[in-house]
Amino acid sequence: MSQPAYHPVLDPAVAPPFPDAALPVLRNPQLRKNVAHAIDVIQTKRGRLVEEKADWQALRTAAAAIRTQALENLGAYLEEFEARCTAAGGVVHWAADAEGARRIILELLREENASEVIKIKTMTAAEIQLNPHLEAAGVKVFETDLAEIILQLGGDEPSHIVVPALHVNRSQVREIFARRMGIENLSDDPQALTAAARSYLRQKFLSVPTAIGGANFLIAETGSVAVVESEGNGRMCLTLPRTLITLAGIEKVLPRYQDLEVMLQVLARSATGERMNPYTSLWTGVTPGDGPQRFHIVLLDNGRSQILARQTERQTLRCIRCAACMNACPVYRQTGGHAYGSIYPGPIGAILTPQLMQMHHAQSLPYASSLCGACYEVCPVKINIPEVLIELRSQVTDQERKQLRRIFDPMYLGLRVANLLFSRAWLFHAAQRLGRMALGWFTGKDGWIHSLPGAGEKWTQTRDLRGMPKQTFHAWWAARRNAGGKEAR
Repeated sequence: MSQPAYHPVLDPAVAPPFPDAALPVLRNPQLRKNVAHAIDVIQTKRGRLVEEKADWQALRTAAAAIRTQALENLGAYLEEFEARCTAAGGVVHWAADAEGARRIILELLREENASEVIKIKTMTAAEIQLNPHLEAAGVKVFETDLAEIILQLGGDEPSHIVVPALHVNRSQVREIFARRMGIENLSDDPQALTAAARSYLRQKFLSVPTAIGGANFLIAETGSVAVVESEGNGRMCLTLPRTLITLAGIEKVLPRYQDLEVMLQVLARSATGERMNPYTSLWTGVTPGDGPQRFHIVLLDNGRSQILARQTERQTLRCIRCAACMNACPVYRQTGGHAYGSIYPGPIGAILTPQLMQMHHAQSLPYASSLCGACYEVCPVKINIPEVLIELRSQVTDQERKQLRRIFDPMYLGLRVANLLFSRAWLFHAAQRLGRMALGWFTGKDGWIHSLPGAGEKWTQTRDLRGMPKQTFHAWWAARRNAGGKEAR
């Protein structure tokens, strides 16, 4: 029997803490198998193509420098982008938060009398919950990315930045398509599934005059927008509609057109293990008689300016959404993306989501890491994710200390007691003697502690503990030293 579907709540304001959200995934072997298989495929491809680049580390350094320069002068580059884009016929809108961005986009759609839109995959739109907002306002949204179609028709949520339906296998895709598209005898062959999606979308591409998309990069020097993809559906949305609305985070800007030479190399290899993205689309404003004749771009802040103001956390905004950190993360491999309770999962989500929420929610995410550093090693723009995780953990701790109720929290009290014991040698040695006596009751004949009562129960639910030795190293060393002194006499 197949495992029941797991429908996550990807809203950090209401999502359960990471440990609680991870449990349904850990108990779903099929989902974990799907995630591990997909990650292994991507990692193998990436490793092979990174190896062939003798200057890979130099490329990483250059990419990090480009993104750092852009962030350090973000205001100037955004103003330059606005001026160039406007001169080319585009219309630039500024949104301070998610509500503002949704309002602007809905107003633009009402000006177009749009009851339907086709949509390019965009994490930023998911961040502001754009689809539910438009549907509630009577605007039907048709996702065009294959993975997004799978999720939309299946009533599911994305679990990966680059491969949103990574947790779904092809037999599950076949079932969703057959049920929602009314196709009998549909094969689970990838070509047959792709053909079904293409047929499903074809009429929408030809008939819906308004499209919504995102941006991988914004070029300040030219006022251009860049979108990279693997399927070509994005290009259909960028060329066929009459009106195009792009939603982009303010951090996406690059200073120069030439910067794409570096960014496109590291992005393709890190994201999908390819030398180049199959489709790279660039456009500047409006070209009469070619492509959309109305172009609007909504530049979204939504907490990014506050991240920019903090030195350590600022590097988070370098992210180019390649998901290399997720593919390398041992925690993500076991839990998948839904456990993070956010549209941004994995290591980057563990640092980005709490900051976007201004540390009001998702405080458990900075702890969803072993701090092994694998994410830092593979990041193409050298974001030191472990460093940011540690900084965010300190902020969470500071928040908890400010709450008087934490004084009576068992964990807080335990840490205070531990601090006292470790600060005084005689108390530490006394605690060792008492601990040896107390834990002796729970130590088995094999020398291991398999179960503890009370607060220790959660610890021994998932691991066994070695029983305390009969003699500490300190006592052994003292005895040895005393014995040596007696022999000398």
